[in-house]
Amino acid sequence: MTFNCQIEAVAFCRTPYKQKFGIPRQPGLVPSARGFVELQAPYNHIDAVRGLEQYSHLWLLFSFHENLSQGWKTTVRPPRLGGNEKLGVFATRSTFRPNGIGQSVVKLHKIHQKKGSVILEISGMDLLDGTPIIDIKPYIPFSDSQPDALGGIAHEAPHLIDVSFTQEAKAQLLGYSKLEQYPRLEELIIGVLAQDPRPAYKKSKADPKLYQVALFDLDILWHVIDERILVHEIKSGVSVN
Repeated sequence: MTFNCQIEAVAFCRTPYKQKFGIPRQPGLVPSARGFVELQAPYNHIDAVRGLEQYSHLWLLFSFHENLSQGWKTTVRPPRLGGNEKLGVFATRSTFRPNGIGQSVVKLHKIHQKKGSVILEISGMDLLDGTPIIDIKPYIPFSDSQPDALGGIAHEAPHLIDVSFTQEAKAQLLGYSKLEQYPRLEELIIGVLAQDPRPAYKKSKADPKLYQVALFDLDILWHVIDERILVHEIKSGVSVN
């Protein structure tokens, strides 16, 4: 059955994540990640968010806009299972879905009104910069939180590994951290890399490869050594592959 339903973006999300590689696989895993939801006309009216300040968290419904052209499959290989086992798409949070719709819980910090625009300041998002937001709803603890729920293959938070910096990277981090456009930069880098964003099949092998994660307009260069992540360099000029 099909039906006519016109969906358009009510907002766009601005985040530090400039590429899909490195984005946390679930919301809330990197609370130091700050971003903004910028409402678009005709929805960018302060009346549209009246009363929203009463809530500490929001549901964001969004479009996996960069994946839509690739379609979907009935089964996927979840990273939690090492990429070796298949589950049905509706038993996972795969980004390749029939209608390309996702949802995330984020923390709401403040509502800004600037030059006729309404902007929600948020944190803990797992969204690519520029993600279209198709709806915003308040998170209601008594109904949205189910302490006795079963989490299937994702019942527990992912295992974290240690992250350290070379002396060169420490010096670069100190310089960038003094700039306002890189809020909580050290926490953000550690939070993202501690979850080891490499493909699942790479994690059980010796891996000398130098990886790159794009945060803000910075390239974070790192590799894995002795089961920990070492950041080699932090430099400006994102080179997204």
